[in-house]
Amino acid sequence: MKLVEYLFRKVIPLFVGALVFFALVLILVDLMMNLWNFISNGVPGLKVLRIMALYLPKCFWYAAPIAMLFSVSYTLSDLYANNELIAVFASGVSLTRFTFPLLIFAFGMSFALFFFDDKLVVPTFAKKTAEQEEVLKKDKTLNNDKIVILSENSKICYKAEFYDDAAKRLTSLFIIIRNDDKTLNSIIRADSASWRDEKWILSGAIQYTLKDGTITAGSVTNENRDRLTEPPETFQNNVISVETVDSATAKVYIEHLQKAGLPFAEPLSLYYKKYSFPFILFIVVFLSVGLSGKTRKNVMLMSLASCISAAVLFYVTQMITMLLAKFGAISPFMGAWFPVFMFVVIAAVVLRYART
Repeated sequence: MKLVEYLFRKVIPLFVGALVFFALVLILVDLMMNLWNFISNGVPGLKVLRIMALYLPKCFWYAAPIAMLFSVSYTLSDLYANNELIAVFASGVSLTRFTFPLLIFAFGMSFALFFFDDKLVVPTFAKKTAEQEEVLKKDKTLNNDKIVILSENSKICYKAEFYDDAAKRLTSLFIIIRNDDKTLNSIIRADSASWRDEKWILSGAIQYTLKDGTITAGSVTNENRDRLTEPPETFQNNVISVETVDSATAKVYIEHLQKAGLPFAEPLSLYYKKYSFPFILFIVVFLSVGLSGKTRKNVMLMSLASCISAAVLFYVTQMITMLLAKFGAISPFMGAWFPVFMFVVIAAVVLRYART
């Protein structure tokens, strides 16, 4: 028990210090990238500080894996350099047994990192993005194109080429109307539709009706005209970034994309990434145990170099797999989880040949 306490008394202060350091570096990088825009738009200093404060939880989220890797790697390498682990091994305690509490701690921290992201990082980062775009006067258009919308519990499907939000107008519109048993009732083709009196007013519309196996063309019935009440806000360009919403909202959004027949591979892989990324804390501790003791000289420098190299390799691997998932080369699940599986195997192999 004293060994566990001694180990954590060395790791925890280093972890906290590295976490603050790396988070501040990320904040300064973001500030430097936007400083000229803040100055040119005359943004008050207090407003800039508020935006940076809202970015702080995201920076801690990014910095946590690197800080964990550095603190564990440095601690174990320092124990090797000072010959303290020789006494531990001589007493019959193996490296795996000695570091097992760290692995349990990192596994628990992985779950904590997920909830930290879902409950705090997501809302604060969304506020940071919104306030930064507001002060920098970045206009966001609500016009939309290539739209597919389901309405009335999938009984009505709207397909439009373009939506003009200023005019509240849809162009090149197809409306598919289905019966209660989901069989085809009719298809309406319209050149355009304008929002007036709480419903869509069609222009140049023709209704094709299926009855007894025969398709007939004619004017749109009043009954169908009165059913076209889907509000304009539904057609706006309100594309959600899965990374900027919590997991529950992301799941609902992806289900909407799937029902509408829209591409969902990239959002789904980002959704899985919400669950896979926190486990990098467990991976980096696992990896640190295997990498420790590789050198007795320049422990600080070598620990920093190894943690940066491992972090870059993981992020690059994940970036590649996420791109493959986006373009359908691999499944969204593998796009998010493959780097985790791969680095667990690498860490196990490195630990197998670690000095004990």
